Amino acid sequence: MSAVAKLQVENQTLKATLAEKECLLSARENRITQLEELLRSFSQRQFGTSSEQSSHQGQLFDEAEQDADDIGVEEDTVTVPTHTRQKKRRVSIPADIPREDIIHDLTDEQKICPHDGTTLKQIGEETHEQLDIVPAKATCLRHIRLKYACPCCEQHIVTASKPKQPIEKSIAAPGLLAHIAVSKYADALPLYRQGAMFKRIGIELDRTSLANWMMTCGQLIQPLINRLHDQLMEQSVIHMDETPIQVLNEPGKTPQSTSYMWVMGTPQTSQTPAIVFHYAPSRSAQIPKDQLADYQGALMVDGYEGYQGVCTENQLTRLGCWAHARRKFIEAQRLQPKGKTGKADQALAFTQKLYAIEKQSKDRPPDERHLIRQQQSKPIIDKLHVWLEQRLLGIPPKTALGKAMHYLNNQWPRLIGYLENGEYPIDNNRAENAIRPFVIGRKNWLFSASQKGAKASANLYSLIETAKANQLEPYAYLKQVFTLLPNAETIEDVDQLLPWNVTL
Repeated sequence: MSAVAKLQVENQTLKATLAEKECLLSARENRITQLEELLRSFSQRQFGTSSEQSSHQGQLFDEAEQDADDIGVEEDTVTVPTHTRQKKRRVSIPADIPREDIIHDLTDEQKICPHDGTTLKQIGEETHEQLDIVPAKATCLRHIRLKYACPCCEQHIVTASKPKQPIEKSIAAPGLLAHIAVSKYADALPLYRQGAMFKRIGIELDRTSLANWMMTCGQLIQPLINRLHDQLMEQSVIHMDETPIQVLNEPGKTPQSTSYMWVMGTPQTSQTPAIVFHYAPSRSAQIPKDQLADYQGALMVDGYEGYQGVCTENQLTRLGCWAHARRKFIEAQRLQPKGKTGKADQALAFTQKLYAIEKQSKDRPPDERHLIRQQQSKPIIDKLHVWLEQRLLGIPPKTALGKAMHYLNNQWPRLIGYLENGEYPIDNNRAENAIRPFVIGRKNWLFSASQKGAKASANLYSLIETAKANQLEPYAYLKQVFTLLPNAETIEDVDQLLPWNVTL
């Protein structure tokens, strides 16, 4: 072999060695970046805020504008207002709260003028209002059925009937059942705590009785839940989400295994808001297929691929959630070195603009909202897409920023779907907000004992969250439902108890 050939071989070997070292060095740098992010993540979880609101997110527009200029896209200048502290509004007592007057008067001696002895004349009054609370007060309702008999033959005896009760032969009245249900499913008070609270006012109610009452109530309202589900199937858009739940006694499963509570909801713009929870022992893709068997429309969900099966089979328009995409960039932003801004800030500036447009157009008709999105939102999204494509390959995929950017890229066709229809939402916050009370309650009561209890909880959560979505006070609504539903005989009677048909 000639000297030149040897030099060429040695040169190629050296280049390969250098390339290998560069790869190792790059891998080590990526690993160091990941470990640094991990340390900052632990610190953030331990000491940082959990809110998605960024302390300096409002200052990110300039960063995004510079970046937009770098990719050859013109952009208007945006001025970010500085924060001004607002004066705290004084707490007032609602006008519909009953008033009890306590008159404070002068004594007869004080009503005499000390100068000339003339009796003083009242010229006005000064009023100071206080809000008072009467603790829980128990009342015993006695149902007295009068009996009549014929005075002649004494054989014809008639007893007055009484309305059917939510739980026959039980001491629980509709108001008590409504109070227990709202306390647990709206206020996250476990049944054992409620039992202790009842005991303080002299009433012994064991947790087993309370649990049985709630399961019976959950079964009682099933006709209403069916009608809510029917209402959902008529919507042009449905929100859907799921969250874990532990059920101790499930056939074929250990107590430590995970089950799921699924939730479906109408969009914010619906005239008949409905929220429906559904318990299932798994997170299988079959669950949304069963729940949306006859549905035709659009489905707003997160990135979980278990929803794709029903979207493909039913040819549903699958919409992506911008809140999920934004949240991943917020996580990446928190892990940046303190005091520095970067690509996460740039992405958040784009999404902040999209949300500002949605906020301004939320009360517009769908056709106007669609036009606004095409004129204002689409150019921003196009710029974001160019920005994403130029930077995606240069970001290590296992870092927080890499995960955020790859999520945005993978979900892109679904995320931009909301531009095509003014009725489509920008995110899945409707479902997430509906499922949040369940997540909070789960931290207190931890698990359901049985499938029957989990199904009852799903029904009661459905009715309470739907009542809240329709601006109804949950206790008053449930009390009316528990009073009237046992006596409903037709589907029309049931429909009259749907939240949008009820007057409290």
